[in-house]
Amino acid sequence: MEKEHLIAAKISGKLTEKDMEKMHPLIHNIIEKGHKVDFYFEMEDFKGYTLKGFWEDLKIDSAHLGDYGKMAFVGNKKWQELAAKATDFFIKSEVKFFDISEKQQAQNWIKS
Repeated sequence: MEKEHLIAAKISGKLTEKDMEKMHPLIHNIIEKGHKVDFYFEMEDFKGYTLKGFWEDLKIDSAHLGDYGKMAFVGNKKWQELAAKATDFFIKSEVKFFDISEKQQAQNWIKS
């Protein structure tokens, strides 16, 4: 998937503070070029966050509330869909959850 202002990641296990710290410079590079940041997250055996990882994610999100464009979450668990809907509620961007069987649709949507 190629798009200048897209961050795409396959997420598995638990997200940690170090994982979130790696994403911050990517977000800043895109914002500094004057773009909104789009995200594509494919969740495979994703277990959630460590507490520090969750806190780091909250800090990143609150610092960039107006800098995000589209967010596609691809997974196969009901709680992942609920988490995507919660993200949509708090962040001023377009957030959609796609079942893993709809991966191609999610990729098309995030690129449009």
